[in-house]
Amino acid sequence: MICFDLTHLQNNAKLPRMKTANVGIIGDYNPQFALHKTTTDALEQAGVLLSAKIAVDWLPTDRSHDYRRFAGLFCSPGSPYRDLNGSLEGIRFAREHGVPFIGTCAGFQHAVLEFARNVLGATDAMHAEYDANASNLFLIPLTCSPRGKQMEVLISPGSKAAKFYGANRAVEAYYCNFGLNPAHEQEIIAGGMAITGRDADGEARIIELPSHPFFVGTLFVPQANSNLGSCHPLIVEFCRAALNCVAERSGTVSPPDRAEAVKRA
Repeated sequence: MICFDLTHLQNNAKLPRMKTANVGIIGDYNPQFALHKTTTDALEQAGVLLSAKIAVDWLPTDRSHDYRRFAGLFCSPGSPYRDLNGSLEGIRFAREHGVPFIGTCAGFQHAVLEFARNVLGATDAMHAEYDANASNLFLIPLTCSPRGKQMEVLISPGSKAAKFYGANRAVEAYYCNFGLNPAHEQEIIAGGMAITGRDADGEARIIELPSHPFFVGTLFVPQANSNLGSCHPLIVEFCRAALNCVAERSGTVSPPDRAEAVKRA
């Protein structure tokens, strides 16, 4: 079992008085896929740590949703999704409206794809899992698949991820076979997306939007290393951000300058 020292998280910020947050999980729930239940459990357990309630709704990608109902959006593992464009709509909403967002495994991949299409203007950007022969692949099969392994992640000092972990290294679980095409790395960095976690070979493992209140993607699956006794710091901080979003909406606390953050993102 991997244990995390969460002291810096518990004392890091004052919790809002409003201690219930609705979180939408973008993905096509499959009761046979263990990681889907793990995702729900990890969010609810983080809520317990924060003395709050995280109410979870799964959002199928082939249906329309009112994303305004949610104080946080989580893009789950389990691609290919039923509707690629449907999954990107939720990610785009979170990015453009300053809604706390985390994407793990496939969520990382689709966050990159949404950014490529709607920020970089690469309207033909594609994921090889959907079309291996597409002309502009931003997501490609990994040279050495980490699927089923626990591997070290090197985290950039000073990044939001490093702050959340309270460390510059972590060991994480993987379930994926696809990752960011290195040929597009500098393009997405120039566009404003930071790569703040890499593996030992330098391949991207964590992405962030520094100008966004909370927007993180991980190629690994932090919820797989999260339980009630040792909640994962990324899951905890996502839930804290969602709770703060609720408080801002209710006027309990003053919001950050989201308009400027969204403009830059």
